[in-house]
Amino acid sequence: MSYVKGLKCRECGKEYPKEALHVCEYCFGPLEVNYDYEKIKKSLTRDIISKRPPNMWRYKELLPIDGEPKVGLDVGFTPLVRAKNLEKVLGVQELYLKNDAVNYPTLSFKDRVVAVAISKAIEFDFKIVACASTGNLANSVAANAAACGMESYVFIPHDLEQTKVMGTLVYGTNVIAIKGNYDEVNRLCSEIAGKYGWAFVNINIRPYYAEGSKAFGYEIAEQLGWKLPKHIVVPMAGGSLITKIWKSFKEFHKLGLVDSLNTKVYGAQATGCSPITTAVKEGTELIKPVKPKTIAKSLAIGNPADGFYSAKVMRESNGWGEDVSDEEIIDAMKLLAETEGIFAETAGGVTLAVAKKLIEQGRIPKDESIVVSITGNGLKTQEALVGRIGAPRTINARLAEFDELVAKEGKVYAVKA
Repeated sequence: MSYVKGLKCRECGKEYPKEALHVCEYCFGPLEVNYDYEKIKKSLTRDIISKRPPNMWRYKELLPIDGEPKVGLDVGFTPLVRAKNLEKVLGVQELYLKNDAVNYPTLSFKDRVVAVAISKAIEFDFKIVACASTGNLANSVAANAAACGMESYVFIPHDLEQTKVMGTLVYGTNVIAIKGNYDEVNRLCSEIAGKYGWAFVNINIRPYYAEGSKAFGYEIAEQLGWKLPKHIVVPMAGGSLITKIWKSFKEFHKLGLVDSLNTKVYGAQATGCSPITTAVKEGTELIKPVKPKTIAKSLAIGNPADGFYSAKVMRESNGWGEDVSDEEIIDAMKLLAETEGIFAETAGGVTLAVAKKLIEQGRIPKDESIVVSITGNGLKTQEALVGRIGAPRTINARLAEFDELVAKEGKVYAVKA
């Protein structure tokens, strides 16, 4: 049974049927999925959800496909980690890490949105699926398309991290590198989508695609014992994720699955590409496009499609936006790995560094629950740490040389008599 009424313009409210459309033909506003919440409320309870398999489809009534998912059956329900070591370092009482760095199959939150988008593309009878990507989406589209036998095209900036390029090519997809930044790649893809009629997951399928991110928020609420955190920090590139996490919290409250909605939502960006946080700090609704210059390439979108709406989420929830330097990003990546054993990509460094800054500023209280969103795996962005984490100490296979090394470093260990 489908609980989707159709599409609805975020600006003028004009309604459309379920089709591959992402822009309102009347006011050119963005479209989003419109659900029958009264019907959902009658059929979705905490008990029903808890008895379902541990994946994102346990919330299927709130996801925009009409039948069963066609791909990504094992996506989601990633760990919500209590970060006790980080709590001590940051001086806070209750800190959690929502860890999509271990999401299936390509180790980022993008597997959620792609599972929905490709399932919907198949329902619409598309034969070719494509995307414009800063890396993680490329990996996920290539992998999931291969898993369901679809042909795929992936368009990326030419200077993307090589680990992400290889992590896309390995699936046999058609990878097209564009001499330009992501915003230029995206403009080209809009033209290709119009001419060739392919299913571009983040263009003509975008309203459905974006809804997949909501499962990230649903899982946090369920994993916290059917309650919402007081504070959540979310990385922002195009700005879609933060809007969908907020939407998921509001939906759970509307449906009575959580008792209260009092979460403050904070957006995180790299200083080298921070059009959304700049607007929030300046108190303006105008998102001024920028030329990205940051090691956090997965967040390097200078003209964010959902920038206006992500800033609106921060204002509506009484949160805030903050950005951090490349140096702070690297320090946070190392801190996360050394304290909690989690290797996050540069976007995770952005999110933790921003959380740390907001705590130090006093914007996030130290005695309330905090969730930091980790959206991708550090194995994808190893280049950022080259020359920043030391090197192995090399010795010959002789005990005396190891003893000498330990002594030189001033370490004292008990030894057998």
